[in-house]
Amino acid sequence: TGDYQYANPTGTQGATQLDLYMGARAKYSGTLFPTMGNHECTGYTTSNCGTGNPDGLTNNYNNYLSKLLAPVNQTSPYYEIDLTSAAGAPTPWTAKLLFVAANAWNQTEANWLDMAMSKATTYTFLIRHESASAATAPGVAPSENIMSKHPYTLSIVGHTHSYQHSAPREIIIGNGGAPLSGGVDYGFGMVSQQGDGSIAVDVIDYTTGLADPSFHFVVNPDGSSA
Repeated sequence: TGDYQYANPTGTQGATQLDLYMGARAKYSGTLFPTMGNHECTGYTTSNCGTGNPDGLTNNYNNYLSKLLAPVNQTSPYYEIDLTSAAGAPTPWTAKLLFVAANAWNQTEANWLDMAMSKATTYTFLIRHESASAATAPGVAPSENIMSKHPYTLSIVGHTHSYQHSAPREIIIGNGGAPLSGGVDYGFGMVSQQGDGSIAVDVIDYTTGLADPSFHFVVNPDGSSA
């Protein structure tokens, strides 16, 4: 959910940091779909990078595009990944994962998000760096406004160094980078499809491999509580 580097946006440290990150990440055999954070721009939550935007093309922004997005064949800081159920599934389904770049926001991205959310799928997951409460990020309030007009299953965000069920359809999974707030252990979020089609959300403590029972919740494909 973003902030893969903590570096001077005009310096060279970011590239080194991302090389270290990708070296460690190579031990995981699955696919990583990254999300742009404010540290992929200037570091300020209010920053807005990209061609034509106030902060332009910082080194950190360019590093993010070349080192994290290029391996998954993406050229834009915002993008869509479409999924479908396996052939012969008892209950066929479709899903879209929409990766929102709140720190590279412009009208073109707004139009893309509105059009992408208009496409009917069983599940819609939005992945963005800042939560709805971090409204100083340029793309947070506009993207939330678009989201309010369409059905979606879950919004997965970061930015805050914690994990929280921050809204009925929003979770903060910010426990993969900087030291955590509140003294909780590192870990990862797990979003799982259940047999009845609902979506269960958990946080797994890396020291024990166990889910936090106080965090667990379940939503239906439309985001309502299950």
